[in-house]
Amino acid sequence: MINMSKKKSVIADISLLIVAIIWGGGFIAVKGALDSFSPFYIMAMRFGISVIIMLFIFRKRIKHITIYEVKVGSLVGLLLFLGFAAQTVGMKYTTAGKNAFLTGTNVIIVPFLYWIISKKKPDTFSLVSAFMCFIGIGMLTLDGGLHIGLGDSLTLLCSVFFAAHIVSVEYFIKNVDPILLVIIQLGSAGIFSIISALICEPVPHSLNSGTIFAIFYLAVFSTMIAFIIQNIAQKYTTSTHAAIILCLESVFGSIFSVTILHEIFTFKMILGCLTILIAIITTETKLSFLKPQKSKTDRKTVN
Repeated sequence: MINMSKKKSVIADISLLIVAIIWGGGFIAVKGALDSFSPFYIMAMRFGISVIIMLFIFRKRIKHITIYEVKVGSLVGLLLFLGFAAQTVGMKYTTAGKNAFLTGTNVIIVPFLYWIISKKKPDTFSLVSAFMCFIGIGMLTLDGGLHIGLGDSLTLLCSVFFAAHIVSVEYFIKNVDPILLVIIQLGSAGIFSIISALICEPVPHSLNSGTIFAIFYLAVFSTMIAFIIQNIAQKYTTSTHAAIILCLESVFGSIFSVTILHEIFTFKMILGCLTILIAIITTETKLSFLKPQKSKTDRKTVN
């Protein structure tokens, strides 16, 4: 039973790593979509398209939806929308490096937020790993000094919403259908995005092939597939664990930026990647490989 539980946990972690890779590619897709669409319309399309596809694929499950799942999904969807909204608006008033760095601070917020809600204190390895990820993301994305302005404050707020989203998924996922939770949260986030777009932004009039591909990637991979995997995987791992693995999106985002957009990968960015990798190893293994293993003879003697 213990081995089966451990196996599911490993599969969950690998699944979350795949999500991090997909989200890393999302940075490139968003950059392409912004050439023709404004932020809220991009959010509306990515959430809207993904929900339409899911409603078709999982139409039989919709019949079994409960009022509780609607309430829970709407709350989780609101947190998701607020996270993306604060991040997008914050980007207008700060640099991309600061925006990515401050968004990544959700990995620090998650264990403490979960501690407040569940009264379960994270283990030392998880806390240390979270702080190491925080430092790694800083080296990976931050170019200059850190000054807290309006954009920085909004981005910090976005990291709180993203952290709350991760914790809320773990808190509710054990009592609801993961697929239905994804459909409802993405649907509600899409509705909030459409309302915001109509109020705050002009209707886009142009659409090129590059934008179509970018939005398709964001809707199908970065949104639908990624959130289905995340919601299911979080049934078998903790929110702190999930946050640490998902922060690898910064690493993959930088790798894709170098290989696809031909951006410069500095020595400091490499150190950031290594720091995050060490944090992942620390939280996954609890550094057990550093402890001396008892031989079979020793164990027999003890028995």
